[in-house]
Amino acid sequence: MKREEMMVACCGDLSGKVRGKAFPLAQMEKRLKRGVGWTPTNVQITCFDAIAESPFGSLGDLLLIPDPATSVSIESEEGAPNENFVLGNIRYTDGRPWEFCTRSILEGALERLQKVAGVTLYGAFEHEFQIKHLVSEVGGAFTLGGFQRERHFCEAIIAGMRTAGVTPDTILKEFGAGQFEVTMGPQKGVTIADHSIITREIVGLVARELGYDPTFTPIRDPAGVGNGVHVHMSMLDASGNPVTYDPAGKHELSDVAGKFVAGILKYLDSIIAITAPSVVSYLRLTPHRWSAAFNNLGFRDREASVRICPVSDISDIARAAQFNFEFRAADGAANPHLALAAIVHAGVQGIEEGLAVPEATQEDLSLLGTDALAARGYVRLPQTLEAALQRFRGNETVCGWFPEGFADVYVKHKEGEIAYLAGKTQAEICAAYEDAY
Repeated sequence: MKREEMMVACCGDLSGKVRGKAFPLAQMEKRLKRGVGWTPTNVQITCFDAIAESPFGSLGDLLLIPDPATSVSIESEEGAPNENFVLGNIRYTDGRPWEFCTRSILEGALERLQKVAGVTLYGAFEHEFQIKHLVSEVGGAFTLGGFQRERHFCEAIIAGMRTAGVTPDTILKEFGAGQFEVTMGPQKGVTIADHSIITREIVGLVARELGYDPTFTPIRDPAGVGNGVHVHMSMLDASGNPVTYDPAGKHELSDVAGKFVAGILKYLDSIIAITAPSVVSYLRLTPHRWSAAFNNLGFRDREASVRICPVSDISDIARAAQFNFEFRAADGAANPHLALAAIVHAGVQGIEEGLAVPEATQEDLSLLGTDALAARGYVRLPQTLEAALQRFRGNETVCGWFPEGFADVYVKHKEGEIAYLAGKTQAEICAAYEDAY
């Protein structure tokens, strides 16, 4: 029987999963207007395929409307089906954005940034992941040999990204066993997160073609390395010129960028439940893991929550165009649209409040006591998902950035995830997330 080629309309949900519904590819033009039917309670499907407490029950109908700018079509090898998927926004049947559509939430955050500061966000995600069967590999960290052993895999990922419209940047054999990092070129606005999702799906597609099983879990083993997500950001003015760099600014940050960074750091402990949203995220967010443990700014420090990245004096790219900062307190359990929305809202809040740029740390903050940290404006980030959710839900300013009802639904979603893990050992919890992500 001959197959009919299908397109899958997709959305990223609260669990960080990409869910969707397929329709015949020949209907693409019609579906751009009609969309596909969607169910409100889908938002409460956790990463473990349990349904958390939902205010919607069995009621309600929505539409998932594809955005053609995100359409991906990749021809597979002979005999295999082609890969077609497209991201979209969830709307009410009258066309209004649904309050719990993560892509619409990011669009709202970016509109706020434009309105308040007159700038456009410009950035890119970096993703770390591991191939599960490469567990006994020793001596391959960052090596040519480590890359050569998986050259076919890596080159297929890069080709898939380019075919999907994502600008490839780098791919490398990372420090951990079977660990790789893939990065993409910068984009504007919502496309930053769109390309993050597309890249992860391309990694999964290529891995399945090779019979590999990748995982983006934040950490596979409490004693092992973690898999982080790093978000590089800068800003452009209305003419497309970079406005993040100021040679006279503190740490060379412009006024708008400095306040934006200060806002991220002020509200970081209240948004970490969104950017690092799994139970095992907090095994990774500890001192000396090259991740993040405090709300600190670092100058080229890979243990800072926000890092000012280096620029090259010998590059053919202007210094102002190179200059950017990196958010490091995120991982692959997070929805890229939602995580970026939380970061942008925090940054805009810093602009509105006129916050001063903090000092960049140059010491081991884990050696300081609570009082010493507080005296310098630092806090230890939450050490459990439960504590992170409490800080999120307890911060009226942060909850107010999101649509009405969002905070309650999000917390219930995560509580459902936590409940699923009740009674499991730490090793069993790590294994559950490894399977889920």
